[in-house]
Amino acid sequence: MYRLDIHADDYALTLHTSQDMLECMKAGKLDSISIVPNMSCFQECMELLHEVIPALPFLPVMSVHMDFVEGKCLAGAGEVPLLAKADSDLIGLSWGGLFKLSYLPWKRKAAKEQLKKEIKAQIAIVQNEVEQCIALAKQHNIPCAQKGIRIDSHQHAHMIPVIWDAMTEVIEEEKYEVEYIRNSKEVLGAFVSEVSLWKTYRPINFVKNRLLSLYSYKADRYAKAHSMEQMYLWGLIMSGHMDYDRIVRLFPKVAAKAKKDGRVLEILFHPGITLQEEVTAEIGEESAKDFYLLPDRHVEKKAVMTLDFSSEETV
Repeated sequence: MYRLDIHADDYALTLHTSQDMLECMKAGKLDSISIVPNMSCFQECMELLHEVIPALPFLPVMSVHMDFVEGKCLAGAGEVPLLAKADSDLIGLSWGGLFKLSYLPWKRKAAKEQLKKEIKAQIAIVQNEVEQCIALAKQHNIPCAQKGIRIDSHQHAHMIPVIWDAMTEVIEEEKYEVEYIRNSKEVLGAFVSEVSLWKTYRPINFVKNRLLSLYSYKADRYAKAHSMEQMYLWGLIMSGHMDYDRIVRLFPKVAAKAKKDGRVLEILFHPGITLQEEVTAEIGEESAKDFYLLPDRHVEKKAVMTLDFSSEETV
């Protein structure tokens, strides 16, 4: 069934990122958020969320934002040596490194077993906090639509075959009640039909769109087999710059496609900016420079705060 889900990634990535997102939540602008499990600021960020819950118009539903490219190994570096940096408890793989593990037969089995340990640890720490948030919301009569565990990932890494297999095995073995797994499936046609916008997209984002589209079919099958809502994602081709003007221009086409196919349309924003002093070895200079420190995140926050999706005709 078609509906809109206005979503923000990266809560608990850094303290300032989380504070920006809390402003959006206080304004009632976010239907859902994703929580990064494995940064040192995690507990402090969750305490901030606990504090503001009584003042929220509603509590967004919360997802585990599994992270396999940054942060700490929550399962312990000794348990997941293929994921960890040498002589460190920090995760040391890139997206490409994770991708390779899917196609190296002599490493795939060991990688999947180690990923399962890390996935369990990351889900556990977030789910414990989600349950506390829901309890606080009930205590203060704050609405929350959360029903079960929700899962997505940093850089959409859960769509990579070896991670997908590890994740779904963990869900089955632990008998998790999962209500949502992000399908990073973005319809290309709406974007290429607006020829005048082609130069405003980063070419690498088209590559992401096509690669994740190839992996999206297994997510569709899984959702159908487990009675989950099927979805389209909006936030790949415009990743890093989900600005007001292009959203308003493209929304009718993207929404029409989701309505026609009876899918949830998750519009993905990154409205929180990281401060320079928050850049540590957990994050890394390259990621910070390319993504987290960019003023484009202020552009996305402004779009979230400005857009009114309560009546789609007003968007």
